[in-house]
Amino acid sequence: MITVRGGSRTQRKHTKSIAEFCIAKLLPRHQNLDIDINIKSFGKDNNYGYCLPVDDSAHPKEFEIEVNKSMRLRRLLETVAHELVHVKQFARGELYESTRQGKHRWQGEWLDEDPDYWDRPWEIEAHGREVGLFVRWAEKEDLAHKRWTQDS
Repeated sequence: MITVRGGSRTQRKHTKSIAEFCIAKLLPRHQNLDIDINIKSFGKDNNYGYCLPVDDSAHPKEFEIEVNKSMRLRRLLETVAHELVHVKQFARGELYESTRQGKHRWQGEWLDEDPDYWDRPWEIEAHGREVGLFVRWAEKEDLAHKRWTQDS
C-alpha cells in the first residue's frame, strides 16, 4: 500500500503514480509493503528526501519517505524514484542501518566506516537508477510531450 500526503494535488497525483510504477519495477513480487510518502517543507534542510524503515528488521515491510516539496516537479519525482530504490534495498536486505551502532551493512558486509555520501554503494545505485525510472515512467504515462524526459 502506498499513501501520499502533503504537497499540492499535482505533486500527490504524480508521486502516487511514479511510486506504483517504481515498486512494480523494483519489487514485483513484494505485495505486502506499506509505504508512506510525505511531501513537505524541509525548512533550512536542503536535502531532497529521506527513506526510513519503520521497524529495525533485516527485511522491513513498512517505510516512511519524506520528500522536499520546494523542488521542481521533475526533480521531486526523480527523488521519489531515488528513495524507492532505497526501499528496494532495505526490503531485500541489501541495506541495513543499525541506528544503535551507527553502522551500515551493504550486501551482507558491515562497513567499518561510514563512507562519504557519494561513495556509499547504496547511494551510487539510487542515483544511477532515479533518472531511468523517471524517464520510463514519463514515457509509460505518455508525459514525454511535457519535455520531462529532457533536462528541464
